[in-house]
Amino acid sequence: MSQADAATIAGLVAPLLREPSSSAIFSDLDGTLAPIVADPASASVPAETIEVLEALAERYPLVACVTGRRALEARGMVGLDTIVYAGNHGLELLEPRAAEPRPAPALGDGGDKARAFIAGLDGAALAADGLRLEDKGPIQAVHWRGAEDTSRARGAAERIAGAGEAVGLTPRWGRQVLELRPAVPVDKGSAVRDLVVEHGVELALFGGDDLTDVDAFDALADMVSAGTLRAGVRVGVDSPEAPPGIGERSDAVVDGPAGFLDVLRLLAGGG
Repeated sequence: MSQADAATIAGLVAPLLREPSSSAIFSDLDGTLAPIVADPASASVPAETIEVLEALAERYPLVACVTGRRALEARGMVGLDTIVYAGNHGLELLEPRAAEPRPAPALGDGGDKARAFIAGLDGAALAADGLRLEDKGPIQAVHWRGAEDTSRARGAAERIAGAGEAVGLTPRWGRQVLELRPAVPVDKGSAVRDLVVEHGVELALFGGDDLTDVDAFDALADMVSAGTLRAGVRVGVDSPEAPPGIGERSDAVVDGPAGFLDVLRLLAGGG
C-alpha cells in the first residue's frame, strides 16, 4: 500500500483541529496503538503513545479505543481511565472511570454460546494443530501465530469456523486469528456509530490495521453520506500482514503504529 505524505495527513485532520469540541478520535489497539508481537499477552502501548492519548482526552470530548480485546484488558494496556474502551468489537463498553464495562444490549442471552461451543472441542487435537484458545467471554478466539505449520493450523481453524457457523455462531477472521462471535449485529462499525450519536460529535477519525477495522471505516463513510457526520477520516495502518481492504477503504495509509502516532501528535496539536 502506498503511504500518505505529511501534507495529505495534515489536510485530512485540519477540520478536526479547527473544531476539537465537535470531534472524536477512534483507534484500534493491536497493530495501531501497540506493535504486533508474537505473544499477544506481551503486547504493550509505548509510553509516548499513552502520553499523546492523554493529551487528546483533554482536547476532544470523545477519545475511544475500539478493540477486539476485552475492555478492561485494553484499559490495562493503555493505562488511562479517561478514555472510552469499546471491547470485544463493541460487545462491551467501558466508560471513563467506570469500574466495569456494560454489555451491548443486542447481546441478549447469547453471551455463553461461543464458550459452550469451544468447550466441546478436543483441546489436545487443537494443540496438535498448533491452535491456541483465548477466552474473551462472549467471543472465543482461536490463534495460530507462532504455529510450526501455519497451513495445517489455518486448515484446522477453517474447519472450526464451519462447525461454529453450523450452530449459529459468526466466524470472523483477523491476522492469524479466528473469532467465533454471537450472531448479533454488533461490530466495530456499530460501536463507532453508537458513540458518535451518543456524544453528538460531527467530525471523527478512526485508525486501524485489520479486517475488523474496515467495519469502522465503512461506518464513518456511511455516516458522512447520511449527514450524521460532516467529516469522517479513515487512517489505515500498514504492516507486512495488512489484509486486503485496508488501503482501498482508507483516506490515507501510514507506516505502522509509529506512523499513526504521528497522526495522533498532529491531532493533539503537537505538530
